[in-house]
Amino acid sequence: VQLQASGGGLVEPGGSLRLSCTASGLSLADYIIGWFRQAPGKEREGVSWITPDGALTHSADSVKARFTISRDNSKNMVYLQMNNLKPEDTGVYYCARALRRNFYSRGVADFGSWGQGTLVTVSS
Repeated sequence: VQLQASGGGLVEPGGSLRLSCTASGLSLADYIIGWFRQAPGKEREGVSWITPDGALTHSADSVKARFTISRDNSKNMVYLQMNNLKPEDTGVYYCARALRRNFYSRGVADFGSWGQGTLVTVSS
């Protein structure tokens, strides 16, 4: 089962986007979910993470105070609200589920069920 990210697009610097993540045939409520991104020519990096009940979140320093991760388990959805976007936020954004029940294992190798991702382009 792959997670599906959507909501990307072209936005000017300082703008906002909300990304959504869902999955068919998989209850996201059972998993830690992470958002990751990959800029052209760079490695995939973690952005934000959330526990199954939504009580605990963590974001990378580069996006802290600008990005907010949240979830609605009744809708089987996880969101990433991105505000004050910068050109360096450009990339393909992916959501993925944790392979283990350890909120402190946040690396790319600790997550699975990767989908196609959604492209975010921040440019004037």
